[in-house]
Amino acid sequence: MFQISSHSALSFSFLNLRRLRAFKRWMASQGIQYTDALEFTDSCGDGIAVEALCDLQEGDVVATIPKLACLTVKTSSACPIIEEAGLGGYLGLSVALMYERSLGENSNWAGYLQLLPNKELLPLLWSLEDVDQFLCGTELHKTVKEDKTLMFEDWKENIVPLMMSAPLMFSPEFFGVEQYFSVRSLISSRSFEIDDFHGFGMVPLADLFNHKTNAEDVHFTLVSSDVEDLNDVHPYDEESKCWNSPPDKEEPDSLLTELNNAYDTDSNSSELGGDPTTLEMIMVKNVKAGNEVFNTYGLLGNAALLHRYGFTEANNPYDIVNIDLNLVIDWSSSRFSRRYSRARVSLWRKLEYRGCGNEDTEYFEISYDGEPQTELLILIYIMLLPEVAFNHLDMTTSLSGNYSGVMLYQKGNTIWVEDSKLTRDVLLTKDVRRALVSLADMRESLYGSRCLEKDVEMVCGVQDRKLYHSWMLCESERMILKKLRAYAAVAGQSSRTGRPSSLRKHR
Repeated sequence: MFQISSHSALSFSFLNLRRLRAFKRWMASQGIQYTDALEFTDSCGDGIAVEALCDLQEGDVVATIPKLACLTVKTSSACPIIEEAGLGGYLGLSVALMYERSLGENSNWAGYLQLLPNKELLPLLWSLEDVDQFLCGTELHKTVKEDKTLMFEDWKENIVPLMMSAPLMFSPEFFGVEQYFSVRSLISSRSFEIDDFHGFGMVPLADLFNHKTNAEDVHFTLVSSDVEDLNDVHPYDEESKCWNSPPDKEEPDSLLTELNNAYDTDSNSSELGGDPTTLEMIMVKNVKAGNEVFNTYGLLGNAALLHRYGFTEANNPYDIVNIDLNLVIDWSSSRFSRRYSRARVSLWRKLEYRGCGNEDTEYFEISYDGEPQTELLILIYIMLLPEVAFNHLDMTTSLSGNYSGVMLYQKGNTIWVEDSKLTRDVLLTKDVRRALVSLADMRESLYGSRCLEKDVEMVCGVQDRKLYHSWMLCESERMILKKLRAYAAVAGQSSRTGRPSSLRKHR
């Protein structure tokens, strides 16, 4: 049986002690300091784990990392070229990382880079055949295929021109499409936001702490009580700030001098209340000797974990399953007609209800416990309203301009109920609950003909990490659909026990 512990996608294949010793020497040369109470261990193919050699106490500073030791666009020797090309975000850091790799031992980060894997086995790097086979029906299937297309376009439009303009500096050996995808996988799984000046980048040592949901031991932060912590913004969001600075004509050595001068000011030190050039790893709870010290990358479900980091967690409480609006329309159209369904969706929108996402990819979330999003229940209810009640609701809404409620149909009568008085028990009629079961069946059909029980058996026996985590994702999603059916079966009982559940619009 393939044993998977809670971990990050930090896979250091064939790690040996010599490489780890070289990394420690490099950290010392860069001013990176860490307590002797931490031990780095090779966790049998799962990469490096950080363990406590003695008891660690809440509030202990276990590591300090100078910002200049971090690999960012600003600190890279390729900074002038990257900024002159107007590359920011993932693109800018990707070029910086590929360039430093191309320098080999001449790179200032050689001791750090030699410890990194060539790539992380994220779905982004899977073949299209594997994506179709192992992610079919999951929340990642469409997303990964879109990512692959967009990233190839990024490489073609931005990296290829660099190679053509300076082939000796930007050799295809280090800047080819395969290399670009590889560094993107490292950035996705390892990068941290640093500050407004540096943006985000690779933070040596901080990226060695493995992830465990709801079990954070150590926190990555600036040396200041006034500055927001950095754990909540890892990894970098593509829509976050990127830089398009004016061309910098200075040589790399001059650039590093400028960076040091930028920090060496009295105003910075006094405002931050500490050394603004340093990052810290601080214990947020006690850890006993011999236990692994965990970081937390965020409250993420398995789809997000696999997408960004290449792993999943069993019984992840942040798992969700999405039901597309188009799937709901298909269900309604199979019972009524496409025109009928669109009219009902139109009224639902007129009442100012929306799903998640945007108009191109609108969907409804089903929680880990199998509870459907409020907006989905209201849409199904509207779709099942008798024609007389629907027309009454449509006319009342248009004439009154009241968009803060819904028309209920009970025992042949139509009743207007405001949002504040709506409860799930009111909406969960027998027909609505049947519809939820039908939608669960339709959503599960997207996975194909695989049997859930056989999936569980396969997960227990799979030796390949890629297969293991894709099956884990599939199983966790299908278990949520199973819970949705159970929810529909028992829905309405809370009203009989005197515990109605309230509704709120998703904003």
